[in-house]
Parts: sequence; structure tokens; C-alpha cells
Amino acid sequence: MTTETTPTASAMTDERAAAEARRIITEFATSYRDTTPLPPVGTAPPVAQPGVPPMSARTTETLRAVMYVSAATVPPGLIAIGVLVASDYANPAVIAWICAAPAALAVPILALARLMRRAGEAAPTEHHHHYTGPVRQQTVNSHSRWLGKTTNNL
Repeated sequence: MTTETTPTASAMTDERAAAEARRIITEFATSYRDTTPLPPVGTAPPVAQPGVPPMSARTTETLRAVMYVSAATVPPGLIAIGVLVASDYANPAVIAWICAAPAALAVPILALARLMRRAGEAAPTEHHHHYTGPVRQQTVNSHSRWLGKTTNNL
């Protein structure tokens, strides 16, 4: 059986220690430069990748909400079709009323919502002023003409 001896720090000569120190310093102190070529940059416009087209985050959120809501309308439609087929009676006038009812209800609701939003925007803001001394309030009547002349009357 053979045993190999490993050199210890005391067995290393000064010359060999200096050479090893130079090797370690050279190995770790020099910088590494990546020599792989950079990708070419040209004047061609970017190409859209396959999948969802490029758009803003808000548009993407709106699009996905519309997709999910439209997918949610499929089960009630299938139920309505099943009921009409099972009853063996599908009156075109009744189907037209059923299809037109959501739109007929949505238009006034949307109009009321828009009216309420605009009424809230048109309401004047409320101001509170608290003074501790004598106050002189002066109103200025301003009149602007079409070509940019403005007249201020006290």
C-alpha cells in the first residue's frame, strides 16, 4: 500500500511561494473581456412577435375584461337555446324582444351614469376662508375678445 504525501506550507520554498503568489494575483487581478460579437443593430422597425399584439397595459386590461365578460354570456345563451328547443316553440318576435332587452336597458343606464358624472364635474367647489383681521374684497369683471384683447374692470 502506498501513501502519498502532500506538501505542507513549511515545505514550500520562498521562490515557489513567490511564484504561486504571482500566479494567483495574475489570475484574479486581470480583467476578463468577452470577445463574442455584439448583435447587429440596424434601421429596420421592430417586428411584432406571435401572440398578443403589442398594446398599452390599459388596453390589454380592457381587452381581457371584454373577453371574459363575453365568455360569461355563453352559458345563458345556451340555456335559452335549450329552453326554446325543448319547448318546440320559438317565436321570432319573442326572440327579438329577448335579444333587444339588454341593449334597451343598457342605454338609459349609461346615459344616467354619464349625466351624474358630468353633474358632479360641473358642481362648484366649496371654499372656506377664515380671516383674523379686516378684509377688503374687490371683484374684477374681465371681458375677453375674440382676437385676444382682455379688458379688466374693477
